Amino acid sequence: MAVSIIPTVTLSSLNGPRAMPIIAMGSGSTGPVDTEATKSAIIEAIKVGYRHFDTAALYGTEPAIGLAIAEALRLGLVQSRDELFITTKLWCDSTQADLVLPAIRKSLENLGLEYVDLYLIHWPLRLKQGVLEFPVPKECIFPIEIRSVWKSMEECQNLGLTKAIGVSNFSPRRLDEILSFAKIPPAVNQVEMNPLWQHKELRDYCKAKNIQLSAYSPLGAAGTSWGDNRVMDCSILQDIAKAKGKTTAQISLRWLHEQGVNIIAKSFNKERMRQNLDILDWSLSEEECNMIAKIPQRKGVYLGALAEPCDIIAEIDAEI
Repeated sequence: MAVSIIPTVTLSSLNGPRAMPIIAMGSGSTGPVDTEATKSAIIEAIKVGYRHFDTAALYGTEPAIGLAIAEALRLGLVQSRDELFITTKLWCDSTQADLVLPAIRKSLENLGLEYVDLYLIHWPLRLKQGVLEFPVPKECIFPIEIRSVWKSMEECQNLGLTKAIGVSNFSPRRLDEILSFAKIPPAVNQVEMNPLWQHKELRDYCKAKNIQLSAYSPLGAAGTSWGDNRVMDCSILQDIAKAKGKTTAQISLRWLHEQGVNIIAKSFNKERMRQNLDILDWSLSEEECNMIAKIPQRKGVYLGALAEPCDIIAEIDAEI
């Protein structure tokens, strides 16, 4: 079986430029994590050609990814850890200056790694430690003190615990705030993005600021508590797919690729893993791109679905 070679984009990192594969395998989950199934899927993805894997402290999939990495090395699927690009995220109960380093060290312990390639602040807010109930009670939700938290993120990079740092779910306003004082600017901003939530303003902003944009829920995250079928059921995408002999998913992923966006797609199905990589040797026509640009916009991910109503949550949802 041929192994796909995934192109990369270049991030600024601790040891100079760092190549990040433009298509990542996601591992977010809303239910209990099946460690063995996740491990097997990651190994299968490595066999197909994936080299970038996205996880988070919240997901509970760090241990399974760590086991998969160890097994891939043992089997010779990769020759060294350096061939893989691992992204994980700081959960909101640790977005305090003194909790960032312990949090990344816990993630590294879960992964069985000495470093990750990219460490992101998951959301721009702080939650009371130890609160694991959803929806999160509003009295447990606080603003993030981003200056001190970002300083601790920079320390993570300076200590070599991560090669690069960034954010997730940050608006231009919040990125401007970080850029006003950061010694190390965010390398990446990971947000919900797909043809039905195109983020043109944010795309233009990140391009101007040399921040790589990454797209989660590129297919609408159907089957999760936060997703639905709006992307896969979009008649415009379906018509383009039929005309080109592609899948609707491939049209969505190819559109993201043509916007210069890094893609995080999750599928544990072997055939769909391959299909999600088969977007690199063809393109959308100008007419097709214009059709996609006119699709009515509707976001799918609302932080308010995970927390009781409060001004902090409402402000984040309104911005991103």
